[in-house]
Formats: sequence, C-alpha cells, structure tokens
Amino acid sequence: MTHPHPTPAAAPHTAAPPPTGPRPWLALALLCVAQFMLVLDVTVVNVALPSIAADLNLGRTALTWVVTTYTLCFGGLMLLGGRLADVLGTRRTLLAGLALFTVASLMTGLASDAATLLAGRTAQGVGAALLSPSALAIVTTSFHGRDRHRALGVWAAIGGAGAAIGVLLGGILTDGPGWEWIFYVNVPIGTALLLALPAVVPARAPRPARLDIPGALLVTAGTGSLIYGLVAAGDSGWSGPRTLVSVAAAVVAYGAFAAVERAQRAPLIDLAVLRRRPVVVGAYLMLVATALLISLFFLGSVFLQEVRGYSALRTGVLFLPVAVATGVGAHIGGHFVGRVGARPTAGVGLALAGLGTGLLTGAGPDGSAWATVVPGMSVAALGLGSVFVAATTTALGYIAPEEAGVASGVVNTFHEVGGSIGVAVVSTVAASGIEGGTSGGFTDAFLVCAVAAVVSAAATFALVPRGKPRLSGGPHVH
Repeated sequence: MTHPHPTPAAAPHTAAPPPTGPRPWLALALLCVAQFMLVLDVTVVNVALPSIAADLNLGRTALTWVVTTYTLCFGGLMLLGGRLADVLGTRRTLLAGLALFTVASLMTGLASDAATLLAGRTAQGVGAALLSPSALAIVTTSFHGRDRHRALGVWAAIGGAGAAIGVLLGGILTDGPGWEWIFYVNVPIGTALLLALPAVVPARAPRPARLDIPGALLVTAGTGSLIYGLVAAGDSGWSGPRTLVSVAAAVVAYGAFAAVERAQRAPLIDLAVLRRRPVVVGAYLMLVATALLISLFFLGSVFLQEVRGYSALRTGVLFLPVAVATGVGAHIGGHFVGRVGARPTAGVGLALAGLGTGLLTGAGPDGSAWATVVPGMSVAALGLGSVFVAATTTALGYIAPEEAGVASGVVNTFHEVGGSIGVAVVSTVAASGIEGGTSGGFTDAFLVCAVAAVVSAAATFALVPRGKPRLSGGPHVH
C-alpha cells in the first residue's frame, strides 16, 4: 500500500553472516521490484475500473470484487504464506508466489468476462500472499546492524512509491494501449525476476513447522462471506436474505476459526495476543485507516470518470497529490508519535480524515476538481498517513519483544483486509451513483466515511494507550 506498516514475522530468524560484496544489495533491488508489483496492483486498478466495466459489461457488484478479491486473498492468506516460507524454504516460496502472480497477471489481462477476471485477481492475491512475506524474510536475514535498517528503509519506501506511480500508470496505460496493460506489464517484469532471483538469493534450509491450513481457509472464507454480504446489501438491502445469510455465515466461520486456533499446536494466530489491548487497538486503527484510504481511491476514481466525465489519464494525474499526501502524512506521523505519542497522533489524523471526507460531500457534477475533490482527498490522505504509523507503533510499542512477530502479522492482515471491507461498504452506499452516474450516492458514501473517521477519532482517546510507544526488535515494514 501507501505507507510503512508491519509485516508478518513468520519468517525464519536463523543467523546469517554479514553481507559481503554487491549481491545482497542486488538481491534487495530485485526483491523491491517484485514487492513494487504487488503494491502497484492495489492502486493501479482503481483508475481503470470504469474502462474495465465498460469493456466487460460489469455491474457494480463485479466491479467491487475486482478490487476486493485481490486484497482479500493477499491479506487473508499472508500469515499462511509466511509459515509456508518456513516449511518449504524462503526462496522456493518466493519463486512459487512470483510465478503464480505473473501467470495470473497474464490471465487477468486476457479476461473477456467477469468470471475469468475475478479468477485472475484471486490467483494474483494468492501469489502475493506467498511472495511478500518470503521476500521480507530474505531481506531481514540477509542484512545485519545498520545495513538491515537501511535495507528495511528502502523496503518501506516501496509502499509510497507504488501508490503514487500506480495511480498515474493506471491512467497512462488505460488511456493508451488499454486497461489490459495494467496487468500485462507485470508479465515481462515477473519473468525477468524469475530468471534473475535464483542467482542472487541463496537457498536456505526449510525449518520444520506445522501448517494451519484449516485456520487460513476459515478466516479467509469468513472475511469473504462478510464482504459478499456487505456488497449484496447494495442490491437486496441491509435486511435482505443474501445479506443476512452471508453475515451469519461469516460469524460461524470466525467462530470455527477461533475453535481451530485454540486446538492447534501451531496456530496461525496466537489468540492470546488478541487479548492484548495494544494489538487489538493497533489492528483496529489499521483497519479503519486502510478502509478509508482505499475507499477514497475507489470512490474518487469512479466519481471523476463516471460523474465528471474525466479520462483515466486525467484522473490519474489528479490522484498524484493524494498519494504524495499519504507519504507526507506517514513521515509527519512518525515524527509526532515519537514526540507526543500514538494517541494524539491517531486522533488528529482521523480528525483530518473526517474533515477531508466531509469536504468531499460538497463535490457535485460541476466545478473544478482541483478546487473540491483534490483538496478534500489530500487532506484526508495526509491524516490517514499518520494513522498508519500510529497503528503500527501502538501494536508493537507496548508489548514484549517476543510478541512483536505475531502482533505485526495480525496488524498486517488487518491492513490488507481493511481495504476489502471498506470498498464493499462504500460500494453499497454509493450503489445508485455508481450505476446511474449521479453524484447523490457518492455524497452519501463520502458522508459515511466522514462519520466513521470522526467517530474513530473520538474513540482513540479512550482506546489508544497513553504515553510514547517504544518499538523493539527493529522496524517492521511492508
């Protein structure tokens, strides 16, 4: 995504000699390119949504799943991907994930109907869930001391760069050769990486570990069912049978997941960590911030193209200040968390998000987007950037070092899944505007975002622990 945030610590922490020569840095460069593709595919698709919908005759529901399917599989299976890296070896898991992501990108670009498109996005998400934790494991075990901090700093910068370039690249490709190329562009890059990485990434011996496949499937199925119910509410209403049955199925799946995790000798998530207030609050902040930001990208892209009639390229250019504002907000947030603590940083950040989305409720079919849409989205993104940092430091800064790995994995999962839930909700609220090309539904959706941000801002002063968090064990970045 667009910010530094925790990553699953399912990676092995075996000792490795300090790097010598250029190979570790070359490996880092190649791994960053691979991670860049994953981050890019979250934002690049938003600008292309109206063109995809027109070419493949997609309705609102299918259009929503184009975004949510990828982040759902990416987040829901990431902890399992990290565990697979332990069992099978990091390089093997990395290459398997990269190969799947590359083939899936080709499949998605070739899609001629909704079913093939969504199948491709699903496979992309699974590939990303294998690739990302494996790549970070290689980075963290290949560098030591100051070199590790420098390497992780480069890794963290990929998030902001991917968001900023993604919105612009999406517009350029969609207006140029066509939306298919937002997926095709991954194929030559992925193929080149598959050929280059084995020469610079050493094979590490796998570490015996149990795989909690039932837990991974249950939590992903539960979240998928929840998102399906939220999307269905736009057609059948919040009290419709599809909505209620889907939400009930999600509750059952989550309950079964909790039971499985308690019975597992090597659970996907240690439920004891979820009883720690800082971890739960950090996960909540990450979910809210990601849900709001990805929702703004989704709503803004469709609004500008369907209601304002802007081209994909023009929309991509308008989003650049928003992506940059997120990175600036994360930088400012990091400064203030260290000075005043996570509580005021998160509170002010969410208040800014509420202000920005509140301004967007006044955006109509006419007027300059630079005077209405861009300022509102940029203010909201600036605030949310600081919330991402506050969420990370809250989850990791008030707990023991030995719990940091599990906590980072939990928060990272909430980060990816939060985008899916946010888009599902705002798509339902804005259903009339998305399907009819009118501003009314979008106004309601922006208002929901503003209320959620303001309520969450007030809640931070009761939920987030006082004082300044102290991170241990080094940074955790995605």
